[in-house]
Amino acid sequence: MEKVDITIIGAGVVGLAIASTISELKENIIVIEKHLSFGQETSSRNSEVIHASIYYPQNSLKGKLCLEGNEILYDLCERNRIPFRNTGKLIVATNKNEEEALPGLLNSAINNGAKGVRLVSKKEVQKIEPKVFATSAIWCPTSGVVDSHSLMQYFESNAISKGVTFLYSSEVIAIEKLGSGYEVEIKNRDSSITKFKTEILINSAGLNSGNIAELVGLDIDILGYRISYHKGVYYRAIRKLEQYPEKLIYPVPPYPGSVGIHTCPDLHGGMRLGPHFFWVDSVDYSVNDSFRLLFYESAKSYLPFLEIDDIQPDMSGIMSSVQKHGENMKDFIIKNEAERGFPNFINLIGIESPGLTASPAIAKMIKKMIE
Repeated sequence: MEKVDITIIGAGVVGLAIASTISELKENIIVIEKHLSFGQETSSRNSEVIHASIYYPQNSLKGKLCLEGNEILYDLCERNRIPFRNTGKLIVATNKNEEEALPGLLNSAINNGAKGVRLVSKKEVQKIEPKVFATSAIWCPTSGVVDSHSLMQYFESNAISKGVTFLYSSEVIAIEKLGSGYEVEIKNRDSSITKFKTEILINSAGLNSGNIAELVGLDIDILGYRISYHKGVYYRAIRKLEQYPEKLIYPVPPYPGSVGIHTCPDLHGGMRLGPHFFWVDSVDYSVNDSFRLLFYESAKSYLPFLEIDDIQPDMSGIMSSVQKHGENMKDFIIKNEAERGFPNFINLIGIESPGLTASPAIAKMIKKMIE
């Protein structure tokens, strides 16, 4: 039986960041991914926003790791020529009720350590983005966008250059605690079965992370590890692209846990709006045109030039949430399960937004856990 030092399950942006960051700790590290290539689920189906740590509860992992990841990510992109743009973001109020919510949101951002955030007046919004309507706003100078594919490609290439092995089209079908480590059984691309032993097992399986925890032997319902699917739909702007703002424009959150339908500029001159989130029972990336009026009315409040035929359905993504419909936002779960009888099994559960921004900080945290 082959034995490896560290096994990472999942080659989304977080798994890739971990592989890249820990690549020099051990000689024999493998990454197992059931898809043909990296980032085929949540990591490639999102707004690609570099978040500033605005919305998360104080002292939460989401807030802390988002803030740290924001700083690491800009430096990483600059040093390695990964395409990005530090656009800045406006969170805009369009009426009195929304204005009254801004101080609380600002206070949350300040408590999380977000840098440079401040309230700006209607007049200042007009100077920053003349085509945007707002009665007041919060300015977030450290927000931006990144080419997520290029970022993931960098993490993978760096990991491979340090000796990490990637097993694509390989699905974990069984895990057994065996002495001081774990026996992992995988089904390969040709349907053959491979078994090997690993000293350290890292569960970064995203949408499948709850199932992996269950394979190890944890009761995911009692522990709150069962994943719920939170689907987000995007629309794409097909006209008047020259009128859209260069900055990220977000509404005041319409309800707790939501950031609302916002602008999503890409690095190639395109523009999406979204996401609109709703709960689903299974992974399904199909998109229809049933949300056009919702998108139009939501974005029209701060983009007065928008017409309903300016947008069309684009894409969708699904976040792996540990909260269920109607529950408040829950934090990332990043835990060595030693106290539950599974030493060196490291769980990453519910790594949803701001997972892309936080990915290099999460990787640093995992490195400290296994050093």
